[in-house]
Amino acid sequence: MLIRRERLSDHQQSRAVQVAAFASSGGAEPVEAGLLDRLRIDGWLPALSWVAELDGEVVGHGLCTRAHVGSAPAVGLGPIGVRPDHQRSGVGSALVHAMVGAADATGEPLIALLGNPDYYGRFGFGPASEVGIEPPDPAWGRFFQVLTLSTWKPEVVGRFRYAAPFDDVD
Repeated sequence: MLIRRERLSDHQQSRAVQVAAFASSGGAEPVEAGLLDRLRIDGWLPALSWVAELDGEVVGHGLCTRAHVGSAPAVGLGPIGVRPDHQRSGVGSALVHAMVGAADATGEPLIALLGNPDYYGRFGFGPASEVGIEPPDPAWGRFFQVLTLSTWKPEVVGRFRYAAPFDDVD
C-alpha cells in the first residue's frame, strides 16, 4: 500500500471511495460525496488531501480543509473514507498518520474533527474543550476533538469553524 498526496487525476477515484465508504442501503448518494465536491471549490488544501493506493487503485481517501478558531487558521479533518473491501486493514490509520504529519510539516497549528474518541484517541486527538476550543455545535460534546501540532499556541481558543461547505451538511 502506498500513501501519497492526491493528484488531480485521482479525484474521480477518491470520490468513488467516499461514495462506497458511506453508502447506505437506501441507495441515495451519501452526503460525504457532495461535501467533497463543494470542499474542492471552497476550503480544499491540496497538500493535505491524501490517498491510499493499492495495486494502482485508490482504496482510501482523506483530506483536511481550511478552518478557523476565531481568526486563527486551523484545519478540519474529513471526510475520510476507505473502500469497504479494505476497511479494518489499517488503511484509515495510515491516512490519518499521513495527514497529521503533513499538517504539522506545513505549519498548521491544530487539526479538529468530529468522530469516535476511542478511534481518534489513538492518534493523540482529545476533547477540544481541554484546550479551550468550542465545537460548532455544543451537542457534539466529547466527539469533537482536536490534536494540537508544533506551531499551536495556547492563546488559540474559541469557537471552531469548518470550511463553509460544512455549513450545508445536515
